[in-house]
Amino acid sequence: KCAHLRLVCQAEQKPYYTSKLWWCGITLLGLGELGNFTAYGFAPITLVAPLGCVSVIGSAFISVFFLKKTMRTADILGGTLTITGIYLLVTFSPNVPQELTARQVQNYLVSWPFLVYSILEIIIFCILLYFYKRKAVKHIVVLLMMVALLASLTVIAVKAVSSMIALSVKGKMQLTYSVFYIMSVLMAISCAFQIKFLNQAMHLYEATAVVPINFVFFTISAIISGVIFYREFQSAALLSVFMFLFGCLLSSLGVIIIARNKKEQHLQITFIDCGHIPGQKLTGKIQPDSHSSCYGTLNKEDDSVKRQS
Repeated sequence: KCAHLRLVCQAEQKPYYTSKLWWCGITLLGLGELGNFTAYGFAPITLVAPLGCVSVIGSAFISVFFLKKTMRTADILGGTLTITGIYLLVTFSPNVPQELTARQVQNYLVSWPFLVYSILEIIIFCILLYFYKRKAVKHIVVLLMMVALLASLTVIAVKAVSSMIALSVKGKMQLTYSVFYIMSVLMAISCAFQIKFLNQAMHLYEATAVVPINFVFFTISAIISGVIFYREFQSAALLSVFMFLFGCLLSSLGVIIIARNKKEQHLQITFIDCGHIPGQKLTGKIQPDSHSSCYGTLNKEDDSVKRQS
């Protein structure tokens, strides 16, 4: 975002991919996603997925330094709730073995709970897709529910692929099994369609609405898929389950508070102040009011025009 704002202010407009700052941001984003992918191989889905709220907190606070945003009371309150929720998530996350072999993945794929879950998910997705395609229903809930249903398949596939790669690196080769490639294809396809529907939602609705709703839907779908496919809460105590869900609730509430009413503020004045744009210190030149009779004139010229009138 900072790179785009800087490029807009330059006299000679250049493509965004010529900016070193933009490439720095993309590199950091890629490293973050690589770390997120790796985490699925060492921790339960029900823990990794809700911790995505850390990115929302980070964005809120980092934007203060890079984009010159104002720190709001809602940001501090939402950040506090989210950090509290994260503490509960980490403390009461399910303690299950994370060494997932290809044979275990094969057994999970043909288990009756997952088959029933898959059939229900396919039916719901087809109904939503029918309303989206045939009836042109593009409500934000419809779009993000389709994203969440695809995300549940994505996290299942990501954990399987990441776990099998981790075991192979340790010396227990898992890449010779066909299920590894099946899961890799499932991961790629579900990710591609997620991007399609999420992009549609971002195009039609404000990011302040899409971000919290998508986070809540994604977290719920990831937890359900982790419980059904990988049986992560199979032997957990009732108190641990309750406190974990309470942590998820606090994290979601914190994300909603941070994103709520966080719209771009429109200037109340009739000129653009370049001093508020990151990396741009020019404040002398302004854009006059196009609706005024003195458009394109200076103050002295304006006075002479009035005298002539």
